Amino acid sequence: VQLQAYGGGLVQAGGSLRLSCAASGHDFIINTMTWYRHRPGKQRELVATITKDGSTNYGDSLKDRFTISLDTVKNTVYLQMRNLRPEDTATYSCSANAWTLRLGPVDYWGLGTQVTVSS
Repeated sequence: VQLQAYGGGLVQAGGSLRLSCAASGHDFIINTMTWYRHRPGKQRELVATITKDGSTNYGDSLKDRFTISLDTVKNTVYLQMRNLRPEDTATYSCSANAWTLRLGPVDYWGLGTQVTVSS
């Protein structure tokens, strides 16, 4: 299973961005998809996760501004980010727990997309 994140860019504080992460491959079933971010000088942190049934979980203090959603037909997870702050500047990456007949449930990771918020 391959993951490709896109949608990052430069945005002014207070602005919005929507990130996408598409999963591709053969004969897989998505169980959960998760957004992480890696801010400069900080450890990687969980942003939000969503199950195939639509249950969501968010990192601390992000739920008010970030919304995760999943298109199970397109196998694509989205992260809508609003009222962005300079401290949201980070590389955002996605992961997926997906089931394949050959390997069973496995965690897959994709490359990140850079989000830069200017003050």
